[in-house]
Amino acid sequence: MDKKTGTAAELIGRLAAGERLSLDEYRVIIEGQNEKTRAVAASLADKVRTEIYGRDIYLRGLIEIGNYCRNDCFYCGIRKSNKKCDRYKLTKAEIMDCCREGYSLGYRTFVLQGGEGIFSVDEICELVSSVHSAYPDCAITLSLGEYPREDYARMFEAGADRYLLRHETADREHYEKLHPPSMSFDNRMRCLRDLKEIGFQVGCGFMVGSPFQTSLTLAKDLKFVADFRPDMCGIGPFIPAAGTPFENEPPGTAEQTVYLLSLLRLTQPNLLLPSTTALGTVDPDGREMGILAGANVVMPNLSPVAVRNKYSLYDNKICTGEESAQCAVCLERRMNSIGYRIVSSRGDIIK
Repeated sequence: MDKKTGTAAELIGRLAAGERLSLDEYRVIIEGQNEKTRAVAASLADKVRTEIYGRDIYLRGLIEIGNYCRNDCFYCGIRKSNKKCDRYKLTKAEIMDCCREGYSLGYRTFVLQGGEGIFSVDEICELVSSVHSAYPDCAITLSLGEYPREDYARMFEAGADRYLLRHETADREHYEKLHPPSMSFDNRMRCLRDLKEIGFQVGCGFMVGSPFQTSLTLAKDLKFVADFRPDMCGIGPFIPAAGTPFENEPPGTAEQTVYLLSLLRLTQPNLLLPSTTALGTVDPDGREMGILAGANVVMPNLSPVAVRNKYSLYDNKICTGEESAQCAVCLERRMNSIGYRIVSSRGDIIK
């Protein structure tokens, strides 16, 4: 190892001190993952997060508005070619009912997530406008895929505050191994830039342990976040989905996901960083592990119970049978048990 670069533990310390690292240094940190470096990174990340956000955990009410999709991503259970997927599309009235219940439970952010192209831009704008009018003190987050800049601008003008668009990988060759030729790495990056320029609070993110992933591709993900400076970054372990080309691939691990959560917190201390359902799926204590490693957001499901198991981006997803109130109570109990508290607020990024 280049002595100038330093060990993984030394580099984690430099990252926590606010230094910007090179791509090669990020790769050294990733390759240096072990029980000790995970513990060091988690301790430093928890300290940094607490200095900015205290012990507060922000709620995001997730509403999965439909699982039709025009894309054919190789890893995704709702890809258009998956004949095993039981398709649905919520009505506007059903979505508003979800928001109504969520508001009564203390949610002040609604995340409308769905397959790409499920609603027209006119429908999206009408829906956003209705939610914004009914709940003006709430933030509206969209996670609906790639659109032209002018369509994103219309969504923003209608009242959407945030947009989540996982970049999936910051390595072009890796991206092309995860997606069909009809999808473009350049267009995904264009979308993220447009969203930021329009004024959205922007979230990116990537899978951990996806097929063909290497320490270099993960280093590129961390470097991308360091350079792009998103408001949010959602990561979770890759979990194979039936009916996809990757259905027999091994899943990502909770340990590596948690390690990367800590590194993201140290890379950008004020990030809004979810501890995801996917993390809770690969490990029963996964969401708690994520919070203890530096995350500060959880996203309980507000979708109607009847459709939850249909929004199967991956197999064995947890909480598909629970009512919204059950999810909220369960998560609050889990967070309290490790010394954190759920707060009822929009949970905007602290600049």
